[in-house]
Amino acid sequence: MSPTRQELTGPTRQPLAHRERIGWHFHTVNQLICPGRGVLEVSTPQGSWAVPAHRGVWLPAGVPHAHRAHGPSELRSLSFPAEVNPLGLARPAVLAVSRLLWEVVEVLSGPEPPQGEQFRALERVALDQLCRAPALGLELPTPSDPRLRDLADILAADPADDRTLAQLGAAVGASERTLSRLFRRETGMSFPQWRAQLRLHHALTLLAAGRSVTSVAVASGWSSPSAFVEAFRLAFGTTPGRYQREGGPLR
Repeated sequence: MSPTRQELTGPTRQPLAHRERIGWHFHTVNQLICPGRGVLEVSTPQGSWAVPAHRGVWLPAGVPHAHRAHGPSELRSLSFPAEVNPLGLARPAVLAVSRLLWEVVEVLSGPEPPQGEQFRALERVALDQLCRAPALGLELPTPSDPRLRDLADILAADPADDRTLAQLGAAVGASERTLSRLFRRETGMSFPQWRAQLRLHHALTLLAAGRSVTSVAVASGWSSPSAFVEAFRLAFGTTPGRYQREGGPLR
C-alpha cells in the first residue's frame, strides 16, 4: 500500500457504481463524507467502517484510506482545515448525521453550491451540527498478528462460518486461549464481538446489493431472520427492511 496525496479544495460529489473502488490516498485536510445512497466501505490500515446512506464518516487529515461502494452510491464530502476538528477525533468514526447536517452537505456539494457569505454561513452550520453528532461503534478493527489475519480472512470469505474459536484456532495454528487474548489486545473486542461486527458489515453490503432480509440473515451467519433483525436494529436504529426501503433513519 502506497497512498497518494489528494488535494481537496472544497466540497465534492462523486457517483460510484456497485463495487467501484477508490484506491489508497490521504488528504492534508479533515474530510466529512456522507454517502448519498448504498453503503460506502471505508478502509484504513487500522480497520474498516461500513457507512450506510444517511450516516457520515469523519476522516482526519493524514489518515490513509480507501473506499469501496456496495450498491450504486454517491460520495458527498465537505473538507475542513486540519486544525478545524469540532469532534476532537484523531481517527475515523462513523457519525449519526442529523437531517439538517445532511441537507447542508447536499447543498454545499451540489452542482450549483452557494457562494461567498452564504457558503460560509452553511459551513458554520455544518460545524455546529458536527459538534452534536454522536460517533457510532461501527468500526471493524484490522488485527496485525498473522494468525488473527488468517482467521479474519477465513471469516471475511464466509461470515456464516460458525466454527468456534477453538476450531478456527486449529486451522490457523493457535490455541483458543491465545487467540482470545490477541483479539482483546489488538482489536479491543472479544472474538464474539468482533465476529458480530464483521457479520453486520457483511449484512449491510448484501442489503445494498438488493438481497432479501432472509437471505442476508443466512449468508451473514445469524441463527434466524428474527435474530438478525434484532441485531441490526440495535446497531443501526432501524430494521433491515426499512433500511432497504428508506436508506436508514435521519434524526
